Amino acid sequence: IFQLASTTFVQQVERTALAITVPLLKRGFQTRKTPVMRMCARIIENMAKLVERKSDIEPFLPTLMPALQRAADEVSDPEARGVCASAVEVLDARSKGVGMQPEPESAEMEKIKATLWTCIDKTDKVGDFFEKTASFISLCCVALVDAKDMEVEAWKANVSGYLEQFVVSGDIDALVIEFAKKCEAFVQVKDEEEEEEDAEQLCDCKFSLAYGNKVLFNNTRMKLNRGLRYGLIGGNESGKTTLMRSIANGQVEGFPSPDEVRTVFVEADILGELSHLNIIDYVYQDEKIQAYNVPREEIENVLASVGFTNIMISGGVSHLSGGWRMKLALARAMLQKADILLMDEPTNHLDVVNVKWVESYLLGLKNVTAIIVSHDSGLLERVCSNIIHIDALKLKQYKGNLSEFVKKVPAAKSFFELKSTKVHFSFPQPGILEGITSKGKAIMKMDGVEFTYPGVHRPQVSGVTIRIALASRVACIGPNGAGKSTIIKLLTGELVPDVGTVWKHPNCRVAYVAQHAFHHIENHLELTPNQYIQWRYQYGDDKEALVKSSMVVTDDELKAMKQPIQYTWKSEDGLKTFTDKLVIKDMLGSRRTIKGTKADYEYEVSFENKPTQFTAWLPTEKLEGAGWSKHVKAVDEKVAARAAAYETPLTSSNVEKHLENTGLDKEYGTHTRIGALSGGQKVKVVLAAAMWNHPHIVILDEPTNYLDRESLGALAEAIQGFDGGVVLISHNSEFTKAVCPETWVMSPATETEPGKLDVQGDADWMKEALKEKIEVKQIDEMIDGFGNTVKIKPQKKKAMSRAEKKKLERKRAAQKRNGEYFVGINGSDDEDF
Repeated sequence: IFQLASTTFVQQVERTALAITVPLLKRGFQTRKTPVMRMCARIIENMAKLVERKSDIEPFLPTLMPALQRAADEVSDPEARGVCASAVEVLDARSKGVGMQPEPESAEMEKIKATLWTCIDKTDKVGDFFEKTASFISLCCVALVDAKDMEVEAWKANVSGYLEQFVVSGDIDALVIEFAKKCEAFVQVKDEEEEEEDAEQLCDCKFSLAYGNKVLFNNTRMKLNRGLRYGLIGGNESGKTTLMRSIANGQVEGFPSPDEVRTVFVEADILGELSHLNIIDYVYQDEKIQAYNVPREEIENVLASVGFTNIMISGGVSHLSGGWRMKLALARAMLQKADILLMDEPTNHLDVVNVKWVESYLLGLKNVTAIIVSHDSGLLERVCSNIIHIDALKLKQYKGNLSEFVKKVPAAKSFFELKSTKVHFSFPQPGILEGITSKGKAIMKMDGVEFTYPGVHRPQVSGVTIRIALASRVACIGPNGAGKSTIIKLLTGELVPDVGTVWKHPNCRVAYVAQHAFHHIENHLELTPNQYIQWRYQYGDDKEALVKSSMVVTDDELKAMKQPIQYTWKSEDGLKTFTDKLVIKDMLGSRRTIKGTKADYEYEVSFENKPTQFTAWLPTEKLEGAGWSKHVKAVDEKVAARAAAYETPLTSSNVEKHLENTGLDKEYGTHTRIGALSGGQKVKVVLAAAMWNHPHIVILDEPTNYLDRESLGALAEAIQGFDGGVVLISHNSEFTKAVCPETWVMSPATETEPGKLDVQGDADWMKEALKEKIEVKQIDEMIDGFGNTVKIKPQKKKAMSRAEKKKLERKRAAQKRNGEYFVGINGSDDEDF
C-alpha cells in the first residue's frame, strides 16, 4: 500500500487500472491497521479524482464504498476517520457523476462505416456482400471507439482479418492504420486554442500524472518547440520535479521516444558508485556517454569549455563544491547532445560569476530546448522565452519571460517578492545559557585558525578569527571553492584546525544543515518524517550528528588517558586522608556546577582497580590535562540535549506540531513516507529535525536550495523571530540582505596564498545587540510523554527556619569530613544528572 502511495500515475485512471488496484486496496482495509486503512482511503480519494467517466468507476463501487464506510465508522483515530469520511464523500460524488466528463454518445455506426468506405480503393471489387461485412466491422469499431481504445494492434485484430477477403490492392495494415486515425476524431475533445510557435515541434502530448496519495496533473496537454527556453512555474509540491523526472524516465504518456527526441535531466548529484574516480574518468564512465561513444578528447574539450583546468580534471570528483558539480552536470549534458535539457535549480550553489555563465550558456542554445525549474526570479526573467504555469492540475503556456507572464497572471507577482502570504515557519526558542546575560556576548568563536586538506600543499584557509553570539545574523559569502563550507565544518567540529583554537560554550546547542542536506535522511526513506525525528532523538542525543573529527580520540590522547593522576580523598569517617596515583577508567555522564562559580563544572569519573561505588568529581582543567577533553565535550553535549528534551517531550503530537511549524502539514509529516516527498518537502524535514533540540545557533549551508519563494519568505520570517544566532552560506543575495546585517567575505585561495576571511558588518547593530539583555521566560506548562498538558506552578523561595538551617549545616559538615561534594545554603547541584 505504501509503495502504491509513492508510485507515479502517468495516465488518467480507467477501469483497467482500477481492476488491478482495487483488490489490493480491499486487502489493505482487511488488515484493520489504522495507518494502512488511512492510506488506502487517501489513495482511493485521489484515484477517484483521476477517473473521468462514471462508467469506469461504477463496477468497483460495491467493493470500495462498504469498506470505506466501515473504516469511517470504526477506525479509532479521529484524524484517520476524517480522512476516510472525506474519501467517502469524494467517491459518493463521483458515483453520481459530480465533476466528471459527461458520458460520450455512442459512436454512430453509419459514420464509422462511411469512414471505412473512404479508406477503400474504389477499384477493388468488394461486391454487394461486402456491405454486410462492413456493417459488422463498423459495429466492432463502435465498441473500440466507445472504449477509447485507439491502439493500432487492437484495430488490426478486429478489422484486418475481415478486409483480407475483399481488398486485394494495397497494404491491409496501412489501410487499417488510416481507418483508425480517421476514427480518432470521434473520441477527441477539442482543446483550448494556444498561440502557435514558428519553431519545430518536438512534443505534443496529453497525459495525467499523480502519486498514489496526491494528484499532480489531470489530463493536461504539453507542447514543446525546438530552441525555446521554458520556465516551469508552480508552488512547492505542485509536481515540477516529478514532471521532469517522469519525462527523463520515459513515463509521460505520448512523449516522443529517446530515438526521436534525446532528453537529459541535469542534476548536480555525484553517483556514489563512481565517486572515487577523477573528473575525466567519472564523465567517461557514465552509461549514456559510453552509449553515445563520446571520445575522451571531446570530454576534455567540453570540460575545459565550462572552466575546468587540467589540474582539476585529474582531481577527485567527490571533492568538488556544489557549484563545480553543477558545471560538471552541464558538461555531461552537452556531451550527450540533448534535444531537451531538463534543469532543476541550475543555479543552486553557484556564485554570481557562475550564474552569469549559466545564463549565457542557456541564451546561446539555438537548437536545444530547455525546461527550467528555478526559485531565482532573476534567472527566469533574463533567460526564459516562454512560461509553463502549473495551475489547477493543468499546464498552461504563455509567451514571454516572467514579467510578461505576470502581466497576464497578476497573482503570480509573488515570484518577485521575498515574503510569505500562505506559508509560515517558526523556530523553537533556545533556552538560557549560564553566564550569558547579553545577546551580543560570544558563545562560539575561532581564533587564528588555519586548515590544510590532506594532499594539498597550501592551506585552504588561514588566519580566521570570528565570533558568534545569540544576536548574530551572519551571511558567509564568496566564490565557489573559496572555503565557506570549510569554515563552517571547522566551527562545528567536523574538521580539526591545524593552527588556532575553536571554542563553544559547554551548554550551547548547534543545529547544522549541510549543503547536500538529503544525506541526513537518505537511509530512512521508509519512515515518515514524524517517525524519523522520533527515531533520531529517542535517547535524548542526536543520532544523526556527524562523526566529528574533533570528537575522535587521537593516539596521543589515548596514551595520556592511560597515565595515572594524583588524587586525594578522605576515609568514610573523615579522620584519614589518602593520596594515590589512579588511572581514570571512565566518565559517568554526570556534571555539576562547582560551588561558588556560575559556569565552571566538574564531572563524575570512575577509576581502574577501584570499586564501582568509588567515584570522584574532577574539574574541567584536570580532565583536559589528562587527555579527556573530548569526553568532557561529549558530556556537555548530552547535558545540553537533556535540557532541550525537558522543554518538549518526544511525543508524536509534539513532533507533528513541530513539523507544521516548518511548513509540513500532518498529511506529509505524519502519514507520508520520506521517500514519497518532493525535494522541497525533504528540505523541510531536514530543517525540522535539526531544530528539534532547541538550538542556540543555527548554521544553514545553502538553505535556499529547493525552497520556493513562499517558503523562502517564511524562512526569513522565522529567522527574524528567532532568539538564537544564525549563520547562512548562500549565493542568494536577496535572501541574505533581507536577514543578515553582518557578512563574512571569503576570498578564494590561490596557488600560493590561502583563503582569507574579512568580517564586515553594521557596527551600530552589533553595539545594540551587546546592550540587549536576555529575557528568561518562565515555563508555565509542558506536555508530558502521554500527551497531557501539565501546568507548572512558579516556585516561590521560602526562607529556611532556624532548625532547617542547623540540619543543613550538620549535613554539610558530615559531607565535608568525608571529602564529598556538599550543597550549602546557597549552593546548587541542579545539573547533576
